Amino acid sequence: MIIDTHTHVIATDTQKYPLAPVFGKQSNWSAEHPIDYPDMVAAEKAAGVAKAVLVQAASAYAFDNTYVAESVAAHPERFTGVFSIDVVAPDAVAKMKHWMSQGLTGMRIFTSGSTHAEQETFFAEEAAFPAWQYASDTGTSVCMQMRVKGLPLLETVLKRFPNVPVILDHFARAEAEDGPPFASAAPLWALSKYPNVYLKITHRPIEQSVKGKSTPEAFLGKAVSEFGAERMTWGSNFPAAKPPLPELIDMARKALSFLPQGDQDQIFYKTALKLYPALAKTAG
Repeated sequence: MIIDTHTHVIATDTQKYPLAPVFGKQSNWSAEHPIDYPDMVAAEKAAGVAKAVLVQAASAYAFDNTYVAESVAAHPERFTGVFSIDVVAPDAVAKMKHWMSQGLTGMRIFTSGSTHAEQETFFAEEAAFPAWQYASDTGTSVCMQMRVKGLPLLETVLKRFPNVPVILDHFARAEAEDGPPFASAAPLWALSKYPNVYLKITHRPIEQSVKGKSTPEAFLGKAVSEFGAERMTWGSNFPAAKPPLPELIDMARKALSFLPQGDQDQIFYKTALKLYPALAKTAG
């Protein structure tokens, strides 16, 4: 089984679903090659993906998660969804309750990315604590879109909310060119002592793993040795990633081929079922 924990859907109807990107800049991919949910279903089926997590494209819609929610509602047998909100807003918890009532089962905090190079710090402000607390109370997984330099600050949140499953998208964009022991990624390895921290392996860390003095077995193997395969999960980042979905799957399969089959199974679907139990309800 393959479960894709990182996909994005963009509606073709911009009148019904108006664009309003976070930080005011739309991502190039969402403008150039968007995928709506019917096409996402077709692509995932053709690629042999059993289930998928639709992650709110904040670089297109900011905190309006309507299209993700409607996509999940249209195919609850295949999708669950991850919403984004303004976590420091006074109504953050109310917004969490609203989107969760619409069938979304995870949250994502966008603090840095391709459209915003700066690393924001608001996620660790006291104003964000009610949102973190509600995630803790409900067992809601939280994806962090961030960079390595922000990880020491994330530690303060992890210490305060140890029961929130926190997923680091794209390995927090850690670099691997320096080779073993990958000192430039030291802030990432430092978080392995927190049992609630998970790594999401996408094309970004895989592409990093072949740069400079690195190899997939060295860099990705280091991640497995630090966190364990049971705290790693795979996501395609389709269609934000340029390669077609089958190529993204092949890329991941090849990069992780050095691992025992049990570890590969953990990364490709078992961890996903733990982080998003809603997917297990209809798992085949």
